[in-house]
Amino acid sequence: MDRREALRVLGAASAVPLVSRDLCALGREAHAHWRDQPGFRVLDADQHALVVTLTDLIIPETDTPGANGARVDQFIDVMLADWYDADDRQRFLDGLADVDARSTAATGKAFVEATPAQQTTLLTALDDELAGLRGARQNTSKNFYRMLKWLTFVGYYTSQIGFEQELHQRIIPGSYDPCRMLDASTRAGGGD
Repeated sequence: MDRREALRVLGAASAVPLVSRDLCALGREAHAHWRDQPGFRVLDADQHALVVTLTDLIIPETDTPGANGARVDQFIDVMLADWYDADDRQRFLDGLADVDARSTAATGKAFVEATPAQQTTLLTALDDELAGLRGARQNTSKNFYRMLKWLTFVGYYTSQIGFEQELHQRIIPGSYDPCRMLDASTRAGGGD
């Protein structure tokens, strides 16, 4: 099973129940904020390119758009600007700098300039480190990669693309028809 398929199964099985109404509302608000006030407020051009690359590796495009198509980068910038406190915002930005530093040390190139295989190797190392912290029962709430994954998943699955095209859910339910006659196939018990 590839990463995208695993995310689809995880999303269908648990992301919707785990994304509370408040979190969905927050996601929709963050996505809408970008439409009302376009332009990055926290991420500079290099950080933005890095976020796009990282999030697209986490949720790549397949038969449905990936993180880039869902504009997860814009969601992350809004969250950093409007919802994260200064310490968490700086922790995230420092984490981005660390990714580039690790990439430069390992490949001689910034992360966005590294080959896809080199990028995947570094991302796998970050994931393994996070798993190690979880396995040791250490607090991971301040871990950069955990923050990135959380922002990516919430940004994706609260977007119209993630919610409707990936999870096949409807953001706005169908109409309410209180007095509609049911046909025999939809009645409980088969017929009255």
